Amino acid sequence: MSSTALMTFKSHIEGKNADVAIYQDRIEWSRPRGMSAKKLTAGLLTGGASLLATGVRSSDAGTEMIPVRNIASVVTKRDGLMFTKVVVVASGNNIDFRVPHDAAPGIKALLTDLILGRFPGPEQAPAPAPAPAPQAAPTPVEQLRQLAELRDAGILSDEEFTTKKAEILARM
Repeated sequence: MSSTALMTFKSHIEGKNADVAIYQDRIEWSRPRGMSAKKLTAGLLTGGASLLATGVRSSDAGTEMIPVRNIASVVTKRDGLMFTKVVVVASGNNIDFRVPHDAAPGIKALLTDLILGRFPGPEQAPAPAPAPAPQAAPTPVEQLRQLAELRDAGILSDEEFTTKKAEILARM
């Protein structure tokens, strides 16, 4: 598993803010323990009685991870005036990340690239570039033509042309 996140961001997941990290091989998110706005409001309205009955800490805290190979698709949907939902569809489960509108296209593009294998994983080395095809050696006639062009262009003197011409003819 790679240890360097390609992207990190905050998302609003199921009523809580979550820290999300996208790696080459997985997506991880964690929800810290803490009090939700609903719980705080209920505590204020009941004079703290509800907090005493249910406790101050939330039980929704935790972490979750999904391998990139399990992701089937990524969809974006507008969610209000300021947010977009990036919906990750994986193995019969949908995970909604609620992010600002301007962050959604980058997140979707990164996840799409990972799904399509555009980033090599740690166990997958990039394919080596194909070796250039060997060029056939020019024939003596082509070599003589090139020499004549170089002489006519003034790059070779008559002496150099004659010397090279003799070498080419000797190899025939």
